[in-house]
Amino acid sequence: MRRVYFPSSATQIREAALTVGPGALFYSITMGPGGGPIGYASTTVDTNPSGLLVRDLMRLDLQVMGRVQRTELTSEIHLTRDLRLTRFVASLDAPGGAFRAAGTVRGDTALDLAIDAGAGEPERTRLRLDHPILMTTMLPLQLAVGRQLTVGRSYALRMFDPILMEERDVTVRVLAESTLVVSDSARRDTVAHRWVPVLPDTLRAWKVREEYAGVATDSWIDRQGRVVRATSPLGFTMQREPFEVAVENWRRDEERRLAAGGAAAGGGDLVTATAVAAGAPLAPGSLARLAVVIRDVGLAGFALAGGRQTLAGDTLTVRREAGVGDVPGTPPPLYQARLPIRDTALARDLAPEPLIQSDDPRIQAQARQIAGRERRAGPVAGLLERWVHDHLKKEVTVGVPSAVQVLADRRGDCNEHTVLYVALARALGLPARAAAGLVYLDGRFYYHAWPEVWLGTWVAVDPTFGEFPADAAHLRFVTGGLARQVALLRLIGRVRVSIVGAAGGGGS
Repeated sequence: MRRVYFPSSATQIREAALTVGPGALFYSITMGPGGGPIGYASTTVDTNPSGLLVRDLMRLDLQVMGRVQRTELTSEIHLTRDLRLTRFVASLDAPGGAFRAAGTVRGDTALDLAIDAGAGEPERTRLRLDHPILMTTMLPLQLAVGRQLTVGRSYALRMFDPILMEERDVTVRVLAESTLVVSDSARRDTVAHRWVPVLPDTLRAWKVREEYAGVATDSWIDRQGRVVRATSPLGFTMQREPFEVAVENWRRDEERRLAAGGAAAGGGDLVTATAVAAGAPLAPGSLARLAVVIRDVGLAGFALAGGRQTLAGDTLTVRREAGVGDVPGTPPPLYQARLPIRDTALARDLAPEPLIQSDDPRIQAQARQIAGRERRAGPVAGLLERWVHDHLKKEVTVGVPSAVQVLADRRGDCNEHTVLYVALARALGLPARAAAGLVYLDGRFYYHAWPEVWLGTWVAVDPTFGEFPADAAHLRFVTGGLARQVALLRLIGRVRVSIVGAAGGGGS
């Protein structure tokens, strides 16, 4: 008689992870079909008796409104041999500012976080855990080592993003299995003065689709959990290459670009490439009503209905709020209410957040100075809009905006204006939140963010363009922070917007 005992999944993963060896891989990054390289990435794995250390680096030169902006993302992840997270450090450095998050897992029940968003001393907080944390960058390794690369299989996972500082529900599907050709070495082309790949090799790989909020990212990964090729909704493609091709060629291109006076990066302008044709001219700024038909994208999950917006089928109608600012009509119910507004249902829209430091003394002092002796909610909302609009230099940036850092730098694009406005409003007890979607400008709809304040109904404000209330050419798709705005990626390259009606002035 023989008895067979089946090991636990953790034991199987621990044994399989022993096959993961040290090494480094490099990737070239391009944008758009036929686009030149705009950066590179690398993944390095080190092993030790207690576990694995995984370092990821991504360096990009993004062309935004005619300017090339260097953006660098790094992460350092410490794992046990059964791939359980013990600690991590993630950072983003960009012209818009630097952001750094460090986390340490305490037992199985808590994650200690230290967040440095340019506000001086790092903000420290503790998150309660009811399950092990899975980092987004560790998904390929987890699938491969866990022997989950079977075509047709689907998995529902909760993954933690250290830059967005949120967990998100992700669906992962294994779509296909194939053999891919890669090069593991390079030689110098003395005519073109560039490195070219040689010695092609074949390897077995699986196509994996990761979906979050309707946004899909496709990757090909090998049996050891290493990415071979990946594409994102923004049009970025990451391809495994020899070090010389991925890194040295990019550095050489950068030298040539700088010698030419900072010419554009290879991928084209990010803002222009993602704009949506409007199909009809408008006169924004005082637009009171706008009706559009939204096609070619599923509308489920978007915050299209409510407040100033009405959705009927695929037709969205936006009406500028009456009785706000200089718009005639009956004001919202709480326009004359005295601050602070206390409502437990709005607790989330009154509380500080890691990047919206409404409890910071600098934010609170500035908010009180702006409001002066005014205590009525509506007029205070208008004073905040005017101050943010007048005191921030309009400059397109790439980064993770922090309200305290924006207050110190006094510059930024719509995201910086929105974060600072929301923090100032909450500091005075005025409920506020971020909204994002599309805004009309010069014949196209562009991706944009703006604040909303609670005056008995949510009222849109745009300190970037100096509008209180914001005109009807603002099409809200989502509300909330950066993690919510990720949902807008599913619109890029797909959505069509057709204008079917518009009215100016103060009418509706």
